[in-house]
Amino acid sequence: MRLLAFASLATLLVSALGQTSVDTYVASESPVAKAGLLANIGSSGAKSSGAKPGVVIASPSTTNPDYLYTWVRDSSLVFKTIVDQYTSGTDTSTRALIDAFVAAEGTLQQVTNPSGSVSTGGLGEPKFNIDETAFTGSWGRPQRDGPALRSTAIINYANWLIANGNSSWVTSKLWPIIKLDLDYVANNWNQSTFDLWEEVDSSSFFTTAVQHRALREGAALANKIGQTSVVSGYTSQASNLLCFLQSYWNPSGAYITANTGGGRSGKDSNTVLASIHTFDPAAGCDANTFQPCSDKALSNLKVYVDSFRSIYGVNSGIASNAAVAVGRYPEDVYYNGNPWYLSTFAVAEQLYDALVVWKAQGSLTVTSTSLPFFKQFSSSVAAGTYASSTATFTTLTTAIKTFADGFVAINAKYTPAAGGLSEQFDKNTGAPTSAVDLTWSYASALTAFAARTGFAAPGWGAQGLTVPATCSGNAGPSVAVTFNVQATTVLGENIYLTGSVNALENWSPDNALLLSAANYPTWSITVTLPANTVVQYKYIRKNNGAVTWESDPNDQITTPSGGTFTVNDTWR
Repeated sequence: MRLLAFASLATLLVSALGQTSVDTYVASESPVAKAGLLANIGSSGAKSSGAKPGVVIASPSTTNPDYLYTWVRDSSLVFKTIVDQYTSGTDTSTRALIDAFVAAEGTLQQVTNPSGSVSTGGLGEPKFNIDETAFTGSWGRPQRDGPALRSTAIINYANWLIANGNSSWVTSKLWPIIKLDLDYVANNWNQSTFDLWEEVDSSSFFTTAVQHRALREGAALANKIGQTSVVSGYTSQASNLLCFLQSYWNPSGAYITANTGGGRSGKDSNTVLASIHTFDPAAGCDANTFQPCSDKALSNLKVYVDSFRSIYGVNSGIASNAAVAVGRYPEDVYYNGNPWYLSTFAVAEQLYDALVVWKAQGSLTVTSTSLPFFKQFSSSVAAGTYASSTATFTTLTTAIKTFADGFVAINAKYTPAAGGLSEQFDKNTGAPTSAVDLTWSYASALTAFAARTGFAAPGWGAQGLTVPATCSGNAGPSVAVTFNVQATTVLGENIYLTGSVNALENWSPDNALLLSAANYPTWSITVTLPANTVVQYKYIRKNNGAVTWESDPNDQITTPSGGTFTVNDTWR
């Protein structure tokens, strides 16, 4: 008994000492992070020269790497942080800045770019020049999380305005911007997308999760302001997204597979970021929406964190149940593959979010799925529900708070004395590397620190959702497109079609669609394609395994809003 008491005392002392250092870091880093974030917002930000008002630069770095652009994703996550601070009363000085952001994003929506125009896919464009002109260089496009994240940031502001008697501003100024994004999500959610790291073109857990959230809260906002004609469509597609979201779970590995393509393990910060950015405190520990304290999200967190324990030098010698530095994914080679500040903060934030819910509901539940996670903190714990009055609840939540603080402490250890946060820190030396003053790094610090205090933003409608019995892959309006191509062939040779969307097999020569030669030399096929979408395609010849592509450039069409469409081509 004395040994047990001594061990418990030692644990408490270690925890208290660790908490003190983390408290100190949070107190010193919070104002630095806020100032760093604001410095990167045009036009008055100290490090955002050349940026239009309300435009967020990703980083002031212009070489190795050049991040002096505005990404829709980063900007939206940054302003979600600012909006949460404003609407909660934490910082009421940013109203004009929020309005400038809304106006800037409304402008960017209308800028025709390599992904298309506002009505033909341009909302999927990931980044723009900071003067609000199109970036026309080669890039991983489209990235379909941006419209969802932007709508979420603006919807949070809209809900506050409505609660404070300003519905007319929402209807006239905000809703047109929000609706464009939500319509894009509803019409394109099941099309392939580059992931948030801009590397893998497939389906992405993060993208699916934030799209689901956006349509749920978008439907609720539409009801509030009388825009009821869109509610059924948004709700229907949200149900399809919720159904599709379940497919990312890997039951044998007990983690969430981040992307459906890419040839990697799928263990990825993408999944942790999705959990914290779709946190709804009213949903409890719901596993269908992968809430932070759900058994699947906790199991996934353990698998993800453990995947970095042996690959970074800075993690050498750290106990197997203690916090370590984490990065995007274990196979990463960008800048030689390092820990990221925002990924490490995200782990802490998920754990803080979980603690918020367990405290609010007065209990926590251990399932067979989450048992390995909880055994890190108590080897004798068993599956079951533990009320807040039990010693087990206290033991687990105290240890998990210490664990969460450990990730903040890791970042604190590798934060320079002045507090500036780069994108990454070197996996062996801990020295900051890659883009300096990354705006998203600063935002991630602020949201993790807020979660540590028990802050939770308003819910978005995740409570009590039921996964449909069958999933539908119909992503909004579609068009039957008939492709005709004049092509003479030799015996045994056939004409195939492939292109830039799922229905055209995403440029795969192996899975390309065989055309009919019933009206030779016209080869034909009719394919259902998403409406209002820019589609690129090419014909290919196959003859006894030999594949010949049509010459450049790619063919391109913009599908109409509905009905049928016919394309008449000649082989090049």
